[in-house]
Amino acid sequence: MHTIDKIYINGAFVTPHGEEWFDLFNPATEQTIGRVRLADEADAGAAIAAAKAALPRIASASREERLAWLARMETAVRKREAELFDAVIEEYGAPISRARWMVDYAADVIAHTADVLRDYPFARRAGTAEVTMTPVGVAGLITPWNANASFITGKLATALAAGCPAVIKPSEMSALQTRIVTEALHEADLPPGAFHIVTGRGDVVGAAITAHPDVAKISFTGSTAVGKAIVRAGADTLKRVTLELGGKSPTIVLDDADFAEVVPMVLQAGFMNSGQACIAGTRVLVPAARKAEFEAHIRDAIGQFPAGLPSDPATAIGPMVSQRQWERVQRYIGVGLEEGATLVAGGPGRPDGLSAGWFVRPTVFTDVRNDMTIAREEIFGPVLSIIAYRDEADAVAIANDTTYGLSAYVMGKDAERARRVASRIASGRVLVNTLAHEPKAPFGGFKQSGLGREYGTFGLEAFLEPKSTLGVFAA
Repeated sequence: MHTIDKIYINGAFVTPHGEEWFDLFNPATEQTIGRVRLADEADAGAAIAAAKAALPRIASASREERLAWLARMETAVRKREAELFDAVIEEYGAPISRARWMVDYAADVIAHTADVLRDYPFARRAGTAEVTMTPVGVAGLITPWNANASFITGKLATALAAGCPAVIKPSEMSALQTRIVTEALHEADLPPGAFHIVTGRGDVVGAAITAHPDVAKISFTGSTAVGKAIVRAGADTLKRVTLELGGKSPTIVLDDADFAEVVPMVLQAGFMNSGQACIAGTRVLVPAARKAEFEAHIRDAIGQFPAGLPSDPATAIGPMVSQRQWERVQRYIGVGLEEGATLVAGGPGRPDGLSAGWFVRPTVFTDVRNDMTIAREEIFGPVLSIIAYRDEADAVAIANDTTYGLSAYVMGKDAERARRVASRIASGRVLVNTLAHEPKAPFGGFKQSGLGREYGTFGLEAFLEPKSTLGVFAA
């Protein structure tokens, strides 16, 4: 049993003022594996005060000094990869292949940030003015449970690259990962006050951070509902806000596509991270004239994506993170059936052979209309909806008929045609015949999928304010 009873404030591990304990579970067994003592409003206030005191030191650091911080962070996180890998499997249930990617990315994202910082122009000319990009101030970073470690390291690396000390509120459901990452970051020997990690509930610690007048910037990844609450809470102090929220991403399969080639990619896009991904391609748009053919390919390929124990190398889809999440996904599967959708694969209940664990059968519905609940709302599980379209214009209209706009996918033989279709989709990121990630490209959403961008130059500038100096300067 793991007992986690420390948080991190001002360069030291301290006992929280908060006294609530939260149970940790292994989602593949449903067994309790530990507990974590949660921080409260007083802990959040102490962390913010320490970050405010450290602001002059962090903001005035040179580019070279910030790069040295990032280099030490990357090295320290890579040294803990084996422990982090075990924690991701134990407390999150990620399959081996996904867990390996998640662990690697926790360090890789720091290196990507250093690449941006190395050449970023903090000073530039605008007519007669000198424009300096300056740190926005203390940053509050709130991270989710579906990729906890890399969200902590990625958001923190960007904040420090910009010269902003940070207060981090990670998900209480990911406390094992948080402890390992915190210990690694402590070993990186950053200046005291550069970062603070206060694990607690969103409606307690998260709310305290988003309302505090000494926090200038919030970077949040999570649900759209919580994102809206953060905007409201930060309005009185006009906080700068970056929100990466929900999605209901379309995958448009064009009528010239080779289904044998694209169907495995379609399923991979929809089932990534066991379906617990904001960018998952859960609305699959196919030409009506080829729908039956597409469904047949889905039936043939679904076996390539088995749900099972995370430790089994053959597993593609692990358990849902919690009983609550499992029940949510089961409810949506039931709603899909009630509204008249037809099952191509999967359905209610656990996969065959699994009597325990929060496992979901990989599920694909067809005969789905875009006004059905399963096509409108983010399920956050391995549940896909096939929606037929008449022609290209209809496909684009259906793709854009959503309150979300985070990610989208277009697949077809004619690459230029696919790119033209991609240009008409209202989404922050559109992938054409690929599932590859580009760390230099901005990431974020249109509409209710968020505000602002992360990664690359755009992500760095989300933590900076342009300051113009006008006057007569020496030659």
